[in-house]
Amino acid sequence: MSDYSRRQFLGAAATAAVAGGVTPALAVQGAPGGTRVPGSAAGMAPSPFAQESAVGVAASRPVVIASGNGLRATEKAMAMLVEGADPLTAVIAGVNIVEEDPKDNSVGYGGIPNEDGVVELDSCVMYGPTHQAGAVAALRNIKTPSRVARLVMERTDHVLLVGEGALRFARAHGFEEVNLLTDEAREIWLRWKERHSDDDDWLSPPEQGNGGAQSKARDILRTYGTINCCAVTAGGDLAGVTTTSGLSYKIPGRVGDSPIIGAGLYVENEVGAAGSTGRGEAVIQICGSHTVVEAMRHGMSPQEACLHACKRIADCTRVDRLRDAKGRPNFDVKFYAVARDGRHGAASIWSGGHYAVFADGRNRHEPIVGLYEHD
Repeated sequence: MSDYSRRQFLGAAATAAVAGGVTPALAVQGAPGGTRVPGSAAGMAPSPFAQESAVGVAASRPVVIASGNGLRATEKAMAMLVEGADPLTAVIAGVNIVEEDPKDNSVGYGGIPNEDGVVELDSCVMYGPTHQAGAVAALRNIKTPSRVARLVMERTDHVLLVGEGALRFARAHGFEEVNLLTDEAREIWLRWKERHSDDDDWLSPPEQGNGGAQSKARDILRTYGTINCCAVTAGGDLAGVTTTSGLSYKIPGRVGDSPIIGAGLYVENEVGAAGSTGRGEAVIQICGSHTVVEAMRHGMSPQEACLHACKRIADCTRVDRLRDAKGRPNFDVKFYAVARDGRHGAASIWSGGHYAVFADGRNRHEPIVGLYEHD
């Protein structure tokens, strides 16, 4: 299937909105000729898949969703919800499994370091019933930044602590400091360091030796490693967490969307919860997860809302180095969302991939709908 043109996107959106009996009409930003599309607020045009997913993927509560690397997280979180845990405790316990896994290079212990070989972690949490949030960024030496983020929410009057201040706060609460750089992650970083320039004194490594690390180094040239997990309880309360080791080989101190409330995570207890993975800078620039939740507030299904946010990123990507020959983003972002009633969905800029969901008694992967198909 070829990617949708703007006209196809708006036409399908209008058809779906009329079919759904939605009446407000507002101009869609950037629409050709000032096209007006029914059923949108603040430029929120439903996705081209609106007719296929008018009510989203329905499920009885409780429901837990996560990014594709979160199947263990959804299983753990659901088990805790069934036992009566509050949703924030459940989702944090879920992502802790990945944060503490040295074999997972995307998050926490074993994450790929910055360009200096130092692992810096970011995380945020949000609790729907009180609308409170907490976050840490550029945190070193602590395996579980999500737990520190929760303490920022519960034990301070702040939302975000960064760098040395975040580490001191974690120390004060008894967190053990560890070297987050595993041997495997160090080997991957060294391979990158030795290969990324011909104008320094680092020599390319021999091809023999640790083949596994060399192979991973080729695969992990520039990655955005993140896990998002959100849950809704049987009673309709929501919470979420996003945690990451960030962009591999990043400039020290770089912070993406993961610890930014409204970007990498947003929860509105009366509406739903959303999170993201992928190019954090692009998500920050459109307040991505907040955009998704607000779209759900105005009537979109979770999948439609996620596609809407992807479309917003595509429209706002105007720098040539970030676009392909057809003017489309040359990077990817994925959004994940769950509504208060248990509907859930996900979407990405580029097709492919899956998200984890535990609903209706089954823990599984579901496909992610893409805004564009690969050529």
